[in-house]
Amino acid sequence: MAGDGFIRAYGLHWLRDEVDWGSRYGQLAGRIGERKPKLRVANFWAQTGIYVLHDDYGAYYVGLVRDQDLGVRLAQHTKDRHADKWDRFSWFGFNRVLTTQDYRGYLRLGKRPQTLLTDNVKTIGDIEALLIMSLGTHRTGNKREMKFQSAHRWEQLWDDEIESTLAKHRGA
Repeated sequence: MAGDGFIRAYGLHWLRDEVDWGSRYGQLAGRIGERKPKLRVANFWAQTGIYVLHDDYGAYYVGLVRDQDLGVRLAQHTKDRHADKWDRFSWFGFNRVLTTQDYRGYLRLGKRPQTLLTDNVKTIGDIEALLIMSLGTHRTGNKREMKFQSAHRWEQLWDDEIESTLAKHRGA
């Protein structure tokens, strides 16, 4: 799967109010699975990629982060001209999730690849999947759900469940 697609991890419709935007070390905590051995927990604050801000009507704003952390950029949007115009966000990350853990127990993120695009067929497939998922047409017109070539969907950890989920992940 290495190098198959340019989206390596993603989260859909995460709630803005479940993120502590004011903390010194930001957390965009996500998980795959619920219990060991399948439970995986990562912090996507330092992710790079494409993000979508959502309002009550759907996609409101699309942005790209490559030389800045995703969390920093989203936190800026809580205070700029977009501040009161979105309540959810989706993100599509370029960095892989590694198998090693940081001091808190989160899986580490790899560095952004120097080259993101692969062969035309796989790149075009990832672009189609990104549009379908970010625009929500997989619930309406697009009956066939598209999948990214090499990405996994991460579910948002709500602020009050982060510590207990990290403890499970560490095996404590």
